[in-house]
Amino acid sequence: MTKPRIALVIGIICISIFPILVKLSLSPGVISAFYRMAIASALLVPFSLLTGKMKFPNMKVFLLTVLCGALFASDVAVWNIAIQESTATQATLLTNLSPVWVGVGAFFFLKNKPTVNFWIGTAIAIFGMITLVGFRFFLEMDFDLAFIFAILSGIFYAIYMLLSKYVLYEVEVLPFITLSTLSSAFLLAILSYFIGQPFSGFSNMGWVVLVIQGVVCQLLAWLLLGYATKHMRATRVSVSLLGQAILTTILAWLFIGEEVSFQMILGGIILLFGIRITFYNKSIPFFGRNKNREEVV
Repeated sequence: MTKPRIALVIGIICISIFPILVKLSLSPGVISAFYRMAIASALLVPFSLLTGKMKFPNMKVFLLTVLCGALFASDVAVWNIAIQESTATQATLLTNLSPVWVGVGAFFFLKNKPTVNFWIGTAIAIFGMITLVGFRFFLEMDFDLAFIFAILSGIFYAIYMLLSKYVLYEVEVLPFITLSTLSSAFLLAILSYFIGQPFSGFSNMGWVVLVIQGVVCQLLAWLLLGYATKHMRATRVSVSLLGQAILTTILAWLFIGEEVSFQMILGGIILLFGIRITFYNKSIPFFGRNKNREEVV
């Protein structure tokens, strides 16, 4: 394996353990998200300043980077809550619908429109989501807070992906990650304060878990994934990241005893298969040719 592929595999493993750590519920969901960003920022900011990398071409790019941080903070906060209120497996799979929302956003806001394969894959992915959660929930419109937050997490991340792609045309990766992570930490600190979540009083294991989230699941994971993205096709990286859902499911079953039903497995497979089709460039028989084979993200 080449170095980028090794980085990709390790990066996926690093982010796959995050839902398991959150599910332990050793700290509240939003404050857990805050410490993930704050610990990563405490390491990123000094390094970026000492190396002279914290440079932005203009105020517009600076503010858009801050906005990206706010979107990422919102994504992580609602995802943490979804994990703690449901299961690591369900929350992770539903969050992985983000490529679908990216395609929808690209259809309305970008010049490169989604292909026919995207819409086919989207339909399959939504059917997989319905199978995963259960047809009864949709027939009775019985959506709980965890389901809504898991979907919201994917939407927030999709908006973040679209905006960050635009910003990264103007600024280097390191200052972007540093400022967006720092912005996320500030926003989550303010949110935690106003909703009354504690900043201290956790057990020793709780602090260990928070440090692991910040160093491994945020800092190390995103540096490795950034390196892989730089040296590999973006579509390959995006599709490979779907393996996070499968790995999280296995880890949740092995280490925290989450029950994984056949219906969840079937729904997850259908969902991931649908998302995989959205990245497939060749024409699917009986559905015509794709007029636009360029990448959306």
